[in-house]
Amino acid sequence: QVQLVESGGGLVQPGGSLRLSCVASGSIQSVNLMSWYRQAPGNERELVALIRPDKSTNYATAVQDRFTISRDDAKNTVYLQMNSLKPEDAAVYYCNAWVRRRGALRSEQYWGQGAQVAVSS
Repeated sequence: QVQLVESGGGLVQPGGSLRLSCVASGSIQSVNLMSWYRQAPGNERELVALIRPDKSTNYATAVQDRFTISRDDAKNTVYLQMNSLKPEDAAVYYCNAWVRRRGALRSEQYWGQGAQVAVSS
């Protein structure tokens, strides 16, 4: 089995920063695409940023130039550095990864349990 565990959420003032981490653990052969999504109350879950195995990235327009996604493949970990946070960034942030388990023929999609990010003065 594979698990994704997030950490680093919390309460921050507008203009502040937070760093989210997500570690994939279990019987892992390889980790492919890794992403961060978020979901605010009453809204659909939306893609925030993604990073491919070649380290290329894409960002949602709303977070471009403020958030940075990165990965450490030796640790099966993906990070989301969030700067200049705004009240509208408040949401539950979910880690997502396509993981190929040992012995498996293809990758499967996994989700973390979510990390709450609150932005308020």
